[in-house]
Amino acid sequence: MTSVVIIDYGMGNIHSITSAIEFLGFQADLSSEKEAILNADFLILPGVGSFNPAMQRINRMGLKQVLQAAVYEKKILMLGICLGMQLLAQSGTEGGYSEGLGFIEGTIERFQLSTKEMKIPHVGFATTRIIRSSPLFEDVTGNADFYYTHSYRMICSSEYVIATADNGGDFVAAVAKDNVYGTQFHPELSQTNGLKVLKNFLGIKR
Repeated sequence: MTSVVIIDYGMGNIHSITSAIEFLGFQADLSSEKEAILNADFLILPGVGSFNPAMQRINRMGLKQVLQAAVYEKKILMLGICLGMQLLAQSGTEGGYSEGLGFIEGTIERFQLSTKEMKIPHVGFATTRIIRSSPLFEDVTGNADFYYTHSYRMICSSEYVIATADNGGDFVAAVAKDNVYGTQFHPELSQTNGLKVLKNFLGIKR
């Protein structure tokens, strides 16, 4: 049976993610244990809250080293969702500067209010443009709606960006690098399109 582990560090929309994964026919285990993480087929890093407190929890629990071993040594597929995607970056400024997990070369910065169209926080469904082919978006239309709720966004090289959305200007909606994927939107709250993204992730072959 495929092993799907949702990383438990106390800051995630666990119930909705678990329900979505189980709806797709997979069993999702919630864990912060090293053995469970390193033996998983798929890892999901959720996140609701602030970058700095999240990384403090991850560091305090010794999870940063475990997740780096899972990604770099075991080549386990990982999906970061919302704050979980932001934690994939090298650093973030929310709640004070903090180093991230470092899987994606980039930083997390607050939206800068520059136009009347920009909303902070950015909340609700938004059209998401798939700009690069990725297994994460297989059978998803090039302009699909997904659900967002965030005030910070990732700044990174375009080589990692697979989708963008608009909040008074384009921002990074999804990233991919090797066996690491991230979505700024919540697929578990994005109805049919979100379920497709989760199913696609859980169908990626190593």
